Amino acid sequence: MKWAGRRQSGNIEDRRRFGGKGIVIGGGIIGVIVVLFQLFMGGGDLSQLQQIPGTSQELTPEQEQAEEERKAFVSVVLAETEDVWTKLFSQQGMEYQMPVLVLFRGSVQSACGSASSASGPFYCPADNKLYIDLSFYEELQQRFQAPGDFAMAYVIAHEVGHHVQNLLGTSEKVQKLRSQLSEKEYNRYSVMLELQADFYAGVWAHHAHHTAQIVEEGDIEEALNAANAIGDDRLQKQSQGHAVPDAFTHGTSEQRMYWFKRGFDSGNPSRGNTFEEMN
Repeated sequence: MKWAGRRQSGNIEDRRRFGGKGIVIGGGIIGVIVVLFQLFMGGGDLSQLQQIPGTSQELTPEQEQAEEERKAFVSVVLAETEDVWTKLFSQQGMEYQMPVLVLFRGSVQSACGSASSASGPFYCPADNKLYIDLSFYEELQQRFQAPGDFAMAYVIAHEVGHHVQNLLGTSEKVQKLRSQLSEKEYNRYSVMLELQADFYAGVWAHHAHHTAQIVEEGDIEEALNAANAIGDDRLQKQSQGHAVPDAFTHGTSEQRMYWFKRGFDSGNPSRGNTFEEMN
């Protein structure tokens, strides 16, 4: 991705110097993602959360330099999403309200509750903020075997996609279904919500490619590889040896790649009604 020297977003809140307490959930990163999503959408049981000491620690000079470069990178990606979604909203006669990206290390407190870096990047609709521990870049490379800067750009664009859903009222509609549906039925809507965020990430990549020329050869493959790596089926097979479709909350690897690619190919936000097409 051609990002060096480009505009960096001013909507960055850096909390990396603050320690504190976070949360962990039995079962590792999969359980964390599932319960955090349930909490953010208005459900979930706080008794599942266990407080742990903050894990903020001093970095070596080399690590500090690498992390500052990542901060600059995510700031550029956020700025590019601001440009694309401001234009797309304006075309529909709407105003795009830019989210804030919070950088943290170890653990963080959001309006949706506490979270540890094990939860991965997330969006909190209660405060319109994205949260990310920059060490997730290494997690993508090492644990998920999804290297490349555009893999990280995809992750950020996905969380911005959730912000778009929040602005459009989609998240609220899904949240209201929680009390009306069984867990199995609600999970289907959770999957639709996540896949639409993947689609919106693809829409962003489409416009970033055609208007800002920041997408380089191999970048889309990096994003697709990341989408493949974090599919529910693949994560469940890695953690427990088999997949449980009724417990999917984010979509399969194939679904995540399909909807990102569809967004990238079309560039049209109206082509991503996952709720209608998957019902």
